[in-house]
Amino acid sequence: MNLKAAYRLAMERLYLACIVVSATALVLITLVIPYGVFMRYVMNSAASWPEPFSVLAMVLFSFVGGAAAYRANVHICVQMLTDAVRPSVRGWLLKAADVAMVAMALFMLVFGTQLVRVTWGQTIGEFPSLSVGVTYLPIPLGGLFTLLFIVERLWLGAPPPGSVMYRDQPLAE
Repeated sequence: MNLKAAYRLAMERLYLACIVVSATALVLITLVIPYGVFMRYVMNSAASWPEPFSVLAMVLFSFVGGAAAYRANVHICVQMLTDAVRPSVRGWLLKAADVAMVAMALFMLVFGTQLVRVTWGQTIGEFPSLSVGVTYLPIPLGGLFTLLFIVERLWLGAPPPGSVMYRDQPLAE
């Protein structure tokens, strides 16, 4: 297997891992929030952990799922704009979006890593054994994953239509 094929396969596996992690976080949120509501209003004994747990799961869902959304070409704001312009302008806008995504991914990676380092020794009141830095790890990881997916797109082109959940056509023609 050549380097390009190996990288494409690695990105496909990373993409699937991002989807699984994001979906798991979303399922956990949908289970934990009703539990918190049940405990508060039915049992009249509020649990302190469901809301902060859901916030942490949403952070994980957002940053890891955002990287997967980029690879799948379903980042809606960019897609809506590029679908609305002439094809001659679309190519330029897509390149500008990639440059903006590189800047955002690098920002998340660099400053997210600094945030993790600064908060590593702090703990969360509801989860005293959990480092605040660990809860911020999805930020630099999401930036790294997005950057790897950008490298894939710029080096190898968009994932082939046979890739898992890749949308290669504009929403409206």
